[in-house]
Amino acid sequence: MIFIKRLFIMPVLLAVTLLSANPVLASSQGMPALASVNAAAAVAGDDALLFGKNADRPVPIASITKLMTALVVVESGQDMNEWLTFEERHVPAAANAWTRIRVGSRLKRSDVLRIALMSSENFAAYTLARSYPDGFDGFVAAMNAKAVELGMDNTRFVDPTGLSVENVSSASDLVRLANAALAHPLIGEYSTTGYYRAEFRGPRYSLSFGNTNALVHRQSWGVGLSKTGYLTEAGRCLIMVSEMDSKPVITVLLDSLGTRSPMGDAGRIKRWLASGDPGSVAAAAKRYEQEKNAAWTATEGSQTARINQ
Repeated sequence: MIFIKRLFIMPVLLAVTLLSANPVLASSQGMPALASVNAAAAVAGDDALLFGKNADRPVPIASITKLMTALVVVESGQDMNEWLTFEERHVPAAANAWTRIRVGSRLKRSDVLRIALMSSENFAAYTLARSYPDGFDGFVAAMNAKAVELGMDNTRFVDPTGLSVENVSSASDLVRLANAALAHPLIGEYSTTGYYRAEFRGPRYSLSFGNTNALVHRQSWGVGLSKTGYLTEAGRCLIMVSEMDSKPVITVLLDSLGTRSPMGDAGRIKRWLASGDPGSVAAAAKRYEQEKNAAWTATEGSQTARINQ
C-alpha cells in the first residue's frame, strides 16, 4: 500500500494536526459508539491515542497474540527459506487447536508465518515457536521481553498462538505493538494477504487459506496491517491499520459480540474521524458490552477487597 511508505513521516505532527482540526478528538464528548468493550485508535507511527475506551485494561487477546509472534520471528534473523517440520505438540493446547496441516509435513518458514498471520493458523504459530533457536519456552520469553522493550506494561504471554486466556494485553499496549510491526513490511504484507495456497512437503500436498479479516479485500480501506482474534473469554477482536480520513490509523478493538461487530466498529471509527458522527450500535451488542463491563468492575472490586483484608 502506498500509504505505508508515509507511516513514519512526522507522526507526532500528524496527530497534533488531526486533534486541532477536529475538536471532537480532543474531547470525551461525541466519541464513537462502539460494540467493542475495549478499544483504542492512533495515527500510525504515534503511540498517543486519538481516543481510548478502557484502553489500559488488561484482557485476553486471543489470536492478536500472533502479531507479537510474527515480530519475534522477523527480528530473530532466522532464515525465512528454511523448511520447518510440523511436529506433534509437546504440551496440550489450552483450547481447540484443530488444524488441516498434517503432523510431519514441512513448509518454508516464510509460508508458515504468512498463514499464521493471514489465516490465524494455530499449528503454524506453534511451529514457529518450536523452531526458535532457544526452543518453545525461549520463544515465549522473547515475546515477553519484546513487550517490556516496547513499554507494553499491561501485557503478558504464555503461548505464541493466543489459545490461552492467560495471554493478556490492553488496547493501548497493542497500539505500541502495531507500530513496532509496521517497521517490518513483511508483517504487513503477510497479514493482509487475501488468499494463499501453501505447498507442503513430506508428503506433498497443498492447502488453501483465506484472510480472517474481510476488510483486507476492500480496496477502499487500504489495509496495511491486520490481525483478528477470538476466544469465548476474549470475544471478537481486531487490530488493523487502514486509511481513515486520508491518514493511516491504527484501530484496536477487543471483546465484542458477533463476527461482524469489530468491522462495524472500524466503520464507525472511520466515519467519526471524517465527520464527528459517533454512530450507534445494535441493542444486543450494547447489552453484551454492559454485561462485560459490569463483570470486570465486579472482578476488580473483589480483588481490591482481598488485597485490603
